[in-house]
Amino acid sequence: MQIDTTPATAERGRPATPAYDALIERYARMHRLAHLGSIAGWDQAALMPPKGNEARAAALAELDGLLHRMATETALGERIERAADEPLDDLQRANLREMRRAWVRETALPDGLVERRRLAASRCEHAWRRQRPANDWAGFLENFRPVLALAREEAALLAERTGLARYDALMDSYEPGMTSAVVDRVFGDMRQWLPGLIREVGERQAARDAADPPVDPVGPFPIDRQRAMCERLMRRLGFDFDAGRLDVSAHPFCGGVPEDVRLTTRFTSDGFLGSLMGTVHETGHARYEQNLPREWLGQPVGQARSMAFHESQSLAFEMQLGGHPGFAELLAPLLREAFGTQPAFEPVRLHRRLTRVQRGLIRVDADEVTYPAHIILRYEIERALIEGRIEAEDIPALWDAKMDELLGLDTRGNYCDGPMQDVHWPEGLFGYFPCYTLGAMYAAQWFAAIRRALPDLDARIAHGDLAPVFDWLHTHIWSQGSRWTTEELTRRASGEPLNPAHLRAHLQRRYLG
Repeated sequence: MQIDTTPATAERGRPATPAYDALIERYARMHRLAHLGSIAGWDQAALMPPKGNEARAAALAELDGLLHRMATETALGERIERAADEPLDDLQRANLREMRRAWVRETALPDGLVERRRLAASRCEHAWRRQRPANDWAGFLENFRPVLALAREEAALLAERTGLARYDALMDSYEPGMTSAVVDRVFGDMRQWLPGLIREVGERQAARDAADPPVDPVGPFPIDRQRAMCERLMRRLGFDFDAGRLDVSAHPFCGGVPEDVRLTTRFTSDGFLGSLMGTVHETGHARYEQNLPREWLGQPVGQARSMAFHESQSLAFEMQLGGHPGFAELLAPLLREAFGTQPAFEPVRLHRRLTRVQRGLIRVDADEVTYPAHIILRYEIERALIEGRIEAEDIPALWDAKMDELLGLDTRGNYCDGPMQDVHWPEGLFGYFPCYTLGAMYAAQWFAAIRRALPDLDARIAHGDLAPVFDWLHTHIWSQGSRWTTEELTRRASGEPLNPAHLRAHLQRRYLG
């Protein structure tokens, strides 16, 4: 299947579609401009000197405003309506569906709001980089209040246009069709069984550790060797370094564009697992981007289906594969080459370390059993923020209470490892957090489908053969772009709609036997 970007003519033997052809050209142009914005945004986070932030923020706000004006021109809406009456094939109609969806959302927001939102987020995120290490909650609030106010304004406008609730209108930006009613149901169910599972797994691992004490890696771990090891592992996971690169930022992320994917991680010389597994996580995102259908590049239908689908790819790599015994076998020789031979790098002991369940403060370092508790906490707080039931000043007390309730941890006064630890709120990314645990659910569902299709999957992974996983993901997820709606693509890939039971079954099987 291809999207033809050349004008239709009678000589070429297909009906003329002038309105659709004009849309194709416009969205290709917007993609090229967004390409520049993505690389400038990556540079802002990874390489830009601190004094460049105000100018970069202004430049990105200007670009955002330009793209928004291009996406909301009256003529564009008119072409979408005319194209609907043209003789389009199914793929073209899928592209038009995504164009219409973008049009409805973009035209709900005025130019000024789009530019002010970018400026406020750039300033807040840039200051956050200094304020977080300093535990400066008061300073953070000064920049965060405008970000929250603009997010609420955006939510109200989107809700009015789409008919969704305000928080749902923001979440729909990342996960089309998802509602807080669904999230409440699946997260509410998880709240019932997750604490008991965390407790049971912790007790089982404590008993095992008492009988056979764990052996932790001995450092230091030079950062240059960590980086080289991460790049070797990325190649083993299929990352194309001719179409991307690895760098460092305050918070790991995957950015850029499908033609030029930019990953970041963060290093510390006293430990390597954080940078390593962060890199594995971002490599999952990157492989999705690098394998989106090139023939659809620059068109809405060629984009990733949703952010929960995106997180399902990163968590398929980090959690589903990263916690598999075969991954430890693959990783062990890379560690020995980088840091020398030591008992902790023996595959069985390494696997125990990679699957150690331990309550912790930091979400990005959390194991797959405790990780959903971090997401439930953030979802409940940010939804209340957007709905106006709480204010920014209320966050720390709520954070402390929910951390104690969900994970039994004391976070009082610890803002840097508490509500300031993530980049999402400084950047105004409200509605994104549920995608992480929804993504974990999808990832478990994908692997259940792969095992049904390939009963010998675990044996192949144990022998270092990851191709069956990558081939399945490419066929069923990566190559599909946004050809189908989220629900339809889920059914086509796995034979059923989103089924949270797969995640619970996976965790019980892996950690309780």
